[in-house]
Amino acid sequence: MKILVINGPNINFLGIREKSIYGTQNYDDLLEMIGKKGEECGISIEVFQSNHEGAIIDRIQDAYFDETDGIVINPGAFTHYSYAIHDALASISLPRVEIHISDITKREEFRKISVTAPACHKQIYGHGLKGYLEAIDCVLGMIQK
Repeated sequence: MKILVINGPNINFLGIREKSIYGTQNYDDLLEMIGKKGEECGISIEVFQSNHEGAIIDRIQDAYFDETDGIVINPGAFTHYSYAIHDALASISLPRVEIHISDITKREEFRKISVTAPACHKQIYGHGLKGYLEAIDCVLGMIQK
């Protein structure tokens, strides 16, 4: 079984950017946590990060062909305006869960709107980095149904 975790712009700057919002753990900490989750579950988890919208769309489309079983995605700022990422997610039939580290419902007005969430089966937000583990569990549950 293979799950793809996609991270959008600035997620690679965890531990550097806005620590009061995103915490002090860095991107390597996130990768380690996800890697351990894969080992515990006996599954393959690939993590992809890009600051470029087209690269994220390409990776979503590639998931259709490369035996990916489900996707966890943190689109970053693309959440709020990328109908192209929405369309790419909507075009595939894999289980899809959107994740956000912060509670987007308690932030700036523009962050409360997700144009990508409707193309996903579930949205998890406000649980910090542990939200990724919840999203992986959610995708696994959908796959096993």
